[in-house]
Amino acid sequence: PSTSPPLLHALHHSQLNHKLSTNMSFFQQITDRSKTINSLLCIGLDPHLAELKLPPTASEEERADAAYEFCTRIINATHPHAVAYKPNAAFFEALGTKLGCLTLRRVVDAIPDGIPVLLDVKRGDIGSTAAAYAEACYDEDHGIKADGVTLSPLMGWDSVKPFVTGKYSSKGAFLLCKTSNPGSNDLLALKLQNETLFEKIAKLTDEWSQKAAAESADSDSTDSIPRLGLVVGATDPHALSLARQSAGKSAWILAPGVGAQGGDLDAACRAGLDEDGSGLLIPVSRGVSRASDPAAEAKTLKEGINAAREAVLESKRTSSAAAAEDSSSMAPYQKEFLEFSLKEGVLKFGSFVLKSGRTSPYFFNAGLFSSGSALFKLGKSYAAAIMASELVEKDGKVKFDVVFGPAYKGISLGALVTAALYSDFGVDAGFAYNRKEAKDHGEGGILVGASMAKKRVLIVDDVITAGTAIRESHTMLKGIDAVPVGVAIALDRAEKRSLEDPKSAVQAVARDLDIPVVSIVALPQLQEYLRSSPDYDEDVLKLVTEYRFKYGV
Repeated sequence: PSTSPPLLHALHHSQLNHKLSTNMSFFQQITDRSKTINSLLCIGLDPHLAELKLPPTASEEERADAAYEFCTRIINATHPHAVAYKPNAAFFEALGTKLGCLTLRRVVDAIPDGIPVLLDVKRGDIGSTAAAYAEACYDEDHGIKADGVTLSPLMGWDSVKPFVTGKYSSKGAFLLCKTSNPGSNDLLALKLQNETLFEKIAKLTDEWSQKAAAESADSDSTDSIPRLGLVVGATDPHALSLARQSAGKSAWILAPGVGAQGGDLDAACRAGLDEDGSGLLIPVSRGVSRASDPAAEAKTLKEGINAAREAVLESKRTSSAAAAEDSSSMAPYQKEFLEFSLKEGVLKFGSFVLKSGRTSPYFFNAGLFSSGSALFKLGKSYAAAIMASELVEKDGKVKFDVVFGPAYKGISLGALVTAALYSDFGVDAGFAYNRKEAKDHGEGGILVGASMAKKRVLIVDDVITAGTAIRESHTMLKGIDAVPVGVAIALDRAEKRSLEDPKSAVQAVARDLDIPVVSIVALPQLQEYLRSSPDYDEDVLKLVTEYRFKYGV
């Protein structure tokens, strides 16, 4: 049986006992509450009719009372862990035309003082209509008395302005940016001239926050606190990362989709947290409301989010230590190599799904070294890396006699390296390569070039992914009585073959074949380049650093 007063009797009582109002801005409340309880958890209040377990014949008053009890049970159990509550207006409106909004207001009044209320309404209109929506959401006497709302920004600044300026300048709004549903790609992921639509929305969030501060009567207040945040689904970590980059460091992001929609909490935290491990609200509704013990579930969720953000912060601390370790490791030839690799489009930053299934923040395609100048510089970089390595004796003599380029990419690379070794260092090594198919006329066979029998051979390739091509070359060379003494590659990704295997593909080749593997650059040099380059902001470095922290050796 219900222990709360019947709805119609309680409504008037609710009107007389408002939550204590505050002049503190919405996002300042969010920030302070998050710090006070050490949480990033937002609890959704979604009284689906199906979850109220009422008979189809239930009256509107019975539905309203059940919805109120459903929500207050959650509130009473979870408030120690909730940064904010997010009632969804649609589920209250569905209760009935007479009591739906009154029940919503009653639930809002039941939320303890000091916990901000984010009303999930997704409004979007202009002029007097938008102003009326704002009054309905915020008004203390006749409205819902929310502290903030969700809005659609697609009708522009004038559809957002009434919610965050004038008498509502202390309020705040989360703008729909890249939502968690698959259909969001239909519009929000559309490419504009230099960015996607959702990236443009993220940039406008910062611009409009500043405009709101300038147009408000309290413009002397702390302008560092934004008026607007973003809604970006945790189901798309790449979009979440791009939105964070576009919106700036101070914006709060509401990231729905963790749990029932399959969003990855760890990935969302890596992509969406700000520099201090904050700025990201994780809303959960069904995960809490359907739990047998909502209080325990909320505590577990809060602790899980905190563990994920602590891992991100630890990654930053580790990267700082790595920065000190790597800071002196950038040789001039390595910097030059990275610069012309970027110029030629061989090295790119973004989001790339690798053969392993991992999503990498960078991609290297040596096949795009396709001009005379690029190939010339490439050969010089290989030669410089080889001559700076353990493949050279203390007296300056190299430890190899022949450079071998395995088909197909290795053929041109081997030729370039052999020529550069001679032109830059006076090392006159032999050059050989193989065919994929044996030739049945002329000289025949699969090997072309310098004889490698009983010779020390350096194998040259672009990268080592699984190491299969290098192992095959090693077996073939041993079969003709050659002596493989090393491998030279352009880029060492320096990442584990799997999360269970602590060795990289490069390390595994060096270990299994007992030969050194020399690279022009490796992941640490790429990080160091990003730290010192004015052409890339710290968000690109953040993504590369976090990738190294998760997958690096």
